Amino acid sequence: MRKIKMLNRVSLDGYFASLNEATFGMDWFVHDPEVDQAVHASGGRMDTLILGAITYLGFERSWVPLLSDPNAPAPLRAVAEELTQMTKIVFSTKLKESSWANTKLYDGHLVEVVRQLKGETGSDILVMGSGTIVQQLANEGLIDEFIFIVTPVVAGLGKPLFQDVKQLGLNLIETRAFKSGNVVLHYELSQ
Repeated sequence: MRKIKMLNRVSLDGYFASLNEATFGMDWFVHDPEVDQAVHASGGRMDTLILGAITYLGFERSWVPLLSDPNAPAPLRAVAEELTQMTKIVFSTKLKESSWANTKLYDGHLVEVVRQLKGETGSDILVMGSGTIVQQLANEGLIDEFIFIVTPVVAGLGKPLFQDVKQLGLNLIETRAFKSGNVVLHYELSQ
């Protein structure tokens, strides 16, 4: 059975995004290529990405232009290519079409679709951003692993990652601190 792995940057006070729509909530992230490499290695190979509409639109706006930008840094272009090759499962009642390759749109039935995806053959499945999707899947016990990049920022205000989520028991798999002040915490759901 495929695992669902959630990856999100979070502030010290539990927000996964700011309220700044212009940056898709990423204005307080402390980017660090070393953290990105470590998270990529610890998460394992994944060929499917689950997103909500807001996160999807932010990703599309940020990553798709890098595919054809000859001046884009090679590591960023590589991420753009990897995301483009992944099957993107997007849940939205507003989006009706997508121009980004390998994107499938769903207007509902999140839990049923994710249960079906978990039962299919393939590599593990990644959820990034997408706070309301994380909340719904967490409440259904469908997220198997939680990978947090704790950013050394008290945001003060933002979008909480676990709003209205029932208590979850987690077992620590790995922790790693970086010179940038970021800390990666990798947990699995307690059974």
